[in-house]
Amino acid sequence: MDPRSSAHDLHRCELCETAIVQSYCDVCHVNLCKPCIGEHISDGYQKHAIVPFLERRSTLIYPKCRTHEHNKCKLLCKNCANSFICSSCTASEQHIGHTFVEVSHAYKTQKEIVMKDTEELENSISPMYEKIASDLENQLDNLDGGYEKITKTISKQGKQWHREIDIVINRMKTEISEIKVKHRDILQKHLDEIKLIQTLTKETFLTLRELEKSTEVSPVIEYSSKIIEYRQLPPKVQVKLPTLIPKPIDRNKLNTLVGEITPLSTATEEVSPLNQPNTSVRELLDEPELVATVQTAHTRLRNVTFLGKDTIWTSGESNDIKCFNINGSLLQNIKTNSGEWPIDLAVDSNGNLMYLDVSTNTVNKVNNGQTEELIRFQGWRPKQLCVTSNDDLLVTLYSDDRSQSKVVRYSGSTEKQTIQFDDKGKSLYSGNSNTKHIAENRNHDICVADWAVGAVVVVNQDGELRWRYNGHPSVAKNKVFKPWGITTDSQSRILTAEYYSHCIHILDQNGQFLRYIDNCDLEYPTGLCVDNNDNLFVCELYKGIVKEIKY
Repeated sequence: MDPRSSAHDLHRCELCETAIVQSYCDVCHVNLCKPCIGEHISDGYQKHAIVPFLERRSTLIYPKCRTHEHNKCKLLCKNCANSFICSSCTASEQHIGHTFVEVSHAYKTQKEIVMKDTEELENSISPMYEKIASDLENQLDNLDGGYEKITKTISKQGKQWHREIDIVINRMKTEISEIKVKHRDILQKHLDEIKLIQTLTKETFLTLRELEKSTEVSPVIEYSSKIIEYRQLPPKVQVKLPTLIPKPIDRNKLNTLVGEITPLSTATEEVSPLNQPNTSVRELLDEPELVATVQTAHTRLRNVTFLGKDTIWTSGESNDIKCFNINGSLLQNIKTNSGEWPIDLAVDSNGNLMYLDVSTNTVNKVNNGQTEELIRFQGWRPKQLCVTSNDDLLVTLYSDDRSQSKVVRYSGSTEKQTIQFDDKGKSLYSGNSNTKHIAENRNHDICVADWAVGAVVVVNQDGELRWRYNGHPSVAKNKVFKPWGITTDSQSRILTAEYYSHCIHILDQNGQFLRYIDNCDLEYPTGLCVDNNDNLFVCELYKGIVKEIKY
């Protein structure tokens, strides 16, 4: 290492290269010791600006005037597009009546803008572009893998079709073998009948030969002719071989039957209108009370959503989605098309049931008993959903490799908004497949109960993080905070089920803890919803019951 530039040395003079620096030329940007100053300014002191080393780069270097070559421009002419001028220029006819500004003042103002822009570029803009570039690089890096998965899926589908075709062909071959046996039986039966007649004719022929030679009267007189019977030949049996009538191969139809590849798609984000304040006030009761209990008979009851008129939809870990009134009467039972259990439920403004089917990667809509596919996801798997005040769908999703999670807003089946990162580029949600129940608050905040990280994560309608809630310290509630279901009421309060502590947390819209609901003998609460009167419905996982609580 050069001893003159050692990290442990002081700055050295750039002329003699040995002495410790004491001064600095603010024009030439050179480190100087005192003995070397004279040598440096030997070509004219006015050409240099010698300052103490600690005050280096403090001297402004003004441009030379183009008109008066020995003057420096320390003024700006506002009337001449902020052109640089010297003091002599102000007296010229060209600048009579013009407004002048000191260059040092404009420099200071612009310097502040430069520093502010530098800070913003360094701390905000550049990291965001780095994040965007990193995301794009990751997408490019994962592109081959993603398309390889699609190709493998296509090959798998092809193998399945080949197996089905082989099954059809083998069934047809079996059918042909069975027809062949029937054909053989028909011909054999007819042949046996013919051979029997042949035997009879031979016997008759022999009898006739004997009679021809015989001179006995009685046998000849008693003979009865059967020639007429033998003349009537039996019908000829014609059994045609079966034939295959091949159907023409329609490749377009075959493509439709095998599957369909969705085109590339992009989406834009729109800002929702501001929420109107709710004027009605509902205070919390001193003591929550259990109003009703509905026995659903679900296996591991997970979800409940309010339909209206004291009616709820429920689902568990079976393919049944059941509708009950608050008296516990079963009103309707719908089965999922796939036969798998729905991961979550919601109801739109028209009373249509929505459910998530993770086995088919779809959002499905039930209208008048008919189920239709509304959204099919590619590369992501749905976890939970809710319907917003303007009938949009909010869906929590996690990537196929379980490394990322996000919230996506849909209008019908059209993607409108994606919420995934905070303003520092960090993921808002845990990347795994654990439950992430979601609800929209009355102020359009989007609230997610993130089980894996033990937090309620709330963002505004633009997807900007507002706050996180990680549970409330309490001696009685000393277990790990694991929020499951989440819902909001007319007062913009947020209610979330704490699974292991068997209670409900109630928060205000700013994340401040208000109270627990822990007096209704709750056990392993999961899904939540509220009705139009802010009555709370709570699922209990293992009991399979829904409790209605007035709080």
